[in-house]
Amino acid sequence: MFATGAAPLAVRRQLSAAAILRISLDALIALGVLLGVALWFDQPFEGPYFILALIVFSLTFPGSAYSAGTLLGLARDVVLSWLVVVLILLFCGYASGYLSLFPPTMILVWCLFVPPLSFLAHAITPLLLPKVMAMEGMLRTAVIVGANDLGAKLARQLRSAPLLGIRLAGSFDDRAGERRADLEVPALGTLAAVSDYARRHRVDLIYITLPMASQPRILGLLNQLRDTTASIYFVPDIFMFDLIQARVDAVNGIPVVALCETPFFGFSGMVKTVSDYLLAGLALMLLSPLMLAIALGIKLTSRGPVLFRQRRYGLDGREIAVYKFRTMTVLEDGETVRQATVGDQRITPLGAILRKSSLDELPQFINVLQGRMSVVGPRPHAVAHNELYRKLIDGYMVRHKVKPGVTGWAQVNGLRGETDTVDKMERRIQYDLAYLRNWSLRLDLVIVARTVLLLILGDRKAY
Repeated sequence: MFATGAAPLAVRRQLSAAAILRISLDALIALGVLLGVALWFDQPFEGPYFILALIVFSLTFPGSAYSAGTLLGLARDVVLSWLVVVLILLFCGYASGYLSLFPPTMILVWCLFVPPLSFLAHAITPLLLPKVMAMEGMLRTAVIVGANDLGAKLARQLRSAPLLGIRLAGSFDDRAGERRADLEVPALGTLAAVSDYARRHRVDLIYITLPMASQPRILGLLNQLRDTTASIYFVPDIFMFDLIQARVDAVNGIPVVALCETPFFGFSGMVKTVSDYLLAGLALMLLSPLMLAIALGIKLTSRGPVLFRQRRYGLDGREIAVYKFRTMTVLEDGETVRQATVGDQRITPLGAILRKSSLDELPQFINVLQGRMSVVGPRPHAVAHNELYRKLIDGYMVRHKVKPGVTGWAQVNGLRGETDTVDKMERRIQYDLAYLRNWSLRLDLVIVARTVLLLILGDRKAY
């Protein structure tokens, strides 16, 4: 659904009409198919259908600008996203009795037709729309001032997002030869030529990627560009770093740039908290008989407590106690904690089953209701492991800008089990940070759905 590399530059927020269309595709297709199926089944599109349409729109807009590298990956993301929407609608419809107002066959046809049409739309749109925009003269011309690593990164971002509707004409820099980074666009001249080129070629956008240390050159360039009508954007070189939830804010009118911030501030924080309590409460209600059976099984098959409490780092690196069903004959929580390995003799027979199925994690829904954890977030590690890896992996502690989760983006991407090398832990941290950069309620629901599928199908990396 998204990559685990560095944070996208601010250019992603400059949405063109084409980009808006793309994030509207999910809603347009879901509502269009609903209307078509209702007419096919001779159902008047009024009353309950208008309410259903409003709910569907709220769940599907804005839709995902899927970035899966393969058609199979795109199909998987589309199906999982739609499955989340359908499950929410079915649960709410069943709980409220609202579902009985619609013919079951019509609902089934609607649910089955949306994913393939959505897949086709998301696969074809990036190929056709840029060509249509070029024919209609809707492309905006841009140049980059600063042929450096940041300029090259910005150029790649522009080329990878054709729906922004931006044609990159070339770059300007006073440097020449090997000192000039390869932006894969024509070199148009030095900084002194920018203003004249912008006037003669009707440049719409000018991106300045010069280092902040070049303040005199930047001020001189801005003075020259006053005689043009181009929109001017300064891309500070802080964007070369791995930013988390980078955004521009203001403190009493003074602009500030957030470099590392939690995604859960303001309304987003409220949405995350409410969804955590609802999902955790629902999970405990549905799973309480199973949890009681597991507790009884542990008590009858091995000596020791039913629950295992272990110290972990929570929000802002504060120490919390996390609950798990006991699966071992030991209760390690000291300065050294040895991770479970394949064939570990410390694991009880019942514990092996619980760990393989991840049922040992179920008591952590209680931690969610206590406010210590989230349903979805970076998985908490033992304090001893935190103290080890924070010294070995850059940005490790950034994952504690949010509450730890019962499940997470890394876990549904195959990064479960023992992290016996630093490389394995680094990959897990990359996914954790990618989750922080790209959080949305929709992403949380997709992760929950993929977690349920993993539990049903089994996870070979769990032991």
